[in-house]
Amino acid sequence: MPEKQTTHAPRLILPRWHDLHAHFRQGELLRPLLRAHAAMGCAGILAMPNTVPPVAKVFPAGAAFDCWSIEEYRDLLHEAGGGGFDDIIVPLYLSEITTPEMIATGAKSGLLRACKYYPPRGTTNAEHGRPLNHYIQNGVFEALAEHGIILCVHGEEHGLPPEAYFDSGTNAETLFYKERMPPLVEKFPKLKIVAEHVSTAAAVEFVRQAGKNLSASVTPQHLLYTAGHLAQGCKYHLYCLPLLKFDADRAALRAAVTSPHNWQFFAGTDSAPHAKKVTACGCAAGCFTGGIAPQLYAMAFEDAGIDLTSPQGQDIFARFLCRNGPAFYDLPVSKETFTLVKEEQAVTPLATPEGDIVTLAEGAGLKTLPWRIA
Repeated sequence: MPEKQTTHAPRLILPRWHDLHAHFRQGELLRPLLRAHAAMGCAGILAMPNTVPPVAKVFPAGAAFDCWSIEEYRDLLHEAGGGGFDDIIVPLYLSEITTPEMIATGAKSGLLRACKYYPPRGTTNAEHGRPLNHYIQNGVFEALAEHGIILCVHGEEHGLPPEAYFDSGTNAETLFYKERMPPLVEKFPKLKIVAEHVSTAAAVEFVRQAGKNLSASVTPQHLLYTAGHLAQGCKYHLYCLPLLKFDADRAALRAAVTSPHNWQFFAGTDSAPHAKKVTACGCAAGCFTGGIAPQLYAMAFEDAGIDLTSPQGQDIFARFLCRNGPAFYDLPVSKETFTLVKEEQAVTPLATPEGDIVTLAEGAGLKTLPWRIA
């Protein structure tokens, strides 16, 4: 009798990747969140500074309000298990106390490598943010450009009426990339900028035309879902900022990340944990993708028509997930690898001391993912 043929599930062997936008919060959440990121093949992380208190100074010396320093928060991450990553970048939260002198001193120390702009009260724990013009006028952005510090931008206009904030013709992100970003890039052409978690066709187009000093991070949720998915059944675990947009916006994002010539768009999950998603004052913003982000990105690429079993498809995927982000941040691509296998994986909440955290996949109604990490 002929020997029975054995079929093997398709595999992607990839360099360990950098999640260049993720939230790890503080306290007892740190350890399980860091563990979940390590489990999905991360070589490095960029840990967002909108913690409680925020990371608004470089060194532990006093400040005008209660805040951590980059040094203190980085040490907390290391103590909670982050020492296993090749690199941890903690951006400085731009606030009323940020000065050009702070930027210069921080850059010379090597501790300061990136800064984060939050629109005032525009997202979780963003009450210390100041309008973009504040930093243009006080010399902070000029100092960033001079010292080679990357500016990470939450690109949404703040203080808008509801009709302008989210409408079929315009929204907070579209307004920001049409009105705020062009003069910023023109005034500081040497400033390296990351347009974070872009969600609109307008933002994609701006990034593509802006030149070598502008790149963008893209989340799994903005590649997979639209405002229709969020609204249908009120799937509040899909609620994030920037909001999910429309099909044309998702198509523009997919076209950008799956281009064989893509060098500007890279992985930044914006993974944000909320043990209590619905509160008395509304819905907490953020989708949690710790532990499953590469699988979700693989789903999105397949939905966009990329054959991840082909050499070309695998190269396009690795370019987005593993190479473009480190190149922009001047980090080495990891020599270590992790493996994605085309086999089903059950999705479950992440257990933490503060309660179970529901993942984006569960919030979208999925019980399994088509890929798993070997």
